[in-house]
Amino acid sequence: MIFKERFIKLWFLLSLIVLAFVISEQAGAQPLTFPRLTLGIESSTEPGDLVPTLQIILLLTLLSLAPSFLIMMTSFTRLIIIFSFIRSALSTPQTPPNQVLIGLALFLTIFIMAPTFQEINSVALQPMLNGEKTTEDALYDASGSLRNFMLKYTRMKDLKLFVELAKVDEPYDEEDVPLHVLIPAFIISELKTAFEIAFIIFVPFVMIDMIVASTLMAMGMLMLPPVMISLPFKILLFVLVDGWHLVIESVLMTY
Repeated sequence: MIFKERFIKLWFLLSLIVLAFVISEQAGAQPLTFPRLTLGIESSTEPGDLVPTLQIILLLTLLSLAPSFLIMMTSFTRLIIIFSFIRSALSTPQTPPNQVLIGLALFLTIFIMAPTFQEINSVALQPMLNGEKTTEDALYDASGSLRNFMLKYTRMKDLKLFVELAKVDEPYDEEDVPLHVLIPAFIISELKTAFEIAFIIFVPFVMIDMIVASTLMAMGMLMLPPVMISLPFKILLFVLVDGWHLVIESVLMTY
């Protein structure tokens, strides 16, 4: 078996070599060319050449922090927590898999954040690409759009907590709220809302578990795990009430 696999690999390699040779012959015996990517640093005497370099570094930094921005400054946190609780309530820790839940939460986040992203594109990104705004002004306008979204779903109690802990002056306007104060307040507000919704979803499934456990105990079947019996009933209930439709509709209504 091992000899056969080696023979197949050797035959495949020889076929690639012959194919490359035939192509080179048909091209007039011209050598094959391949793209090459080079990256280098050169010295410059013009101070203006430093600006594009700093812009590239800033862009790479923002791209590396983009996943954190997506998770912490959008509706993604609330969605993924609710979906995780649904999976736990159904007693199916591996179904749906993490990739499916994350993908669903990601596309729902894009759906929810579409008006905010469109505003950022119109007031910040497009003017910056057209040269009408500098990078700093574009970032400030983009942060203003995100600030408006986060303030809309941040509890005043949480915001007041971080304002007091940061020891900053109480803001009189939305634009006066610092981002390093607003972001953690928004996150814990999203966590509280997600847990409240998850609690409401969890209750019917807990009742099914209690009914099944009581029935098994009354029948003297103490060695039979209640989860094994209640799992089909919970899945049946979730399917009959069209659970995913109701959950997603309820979550989207909160925005």
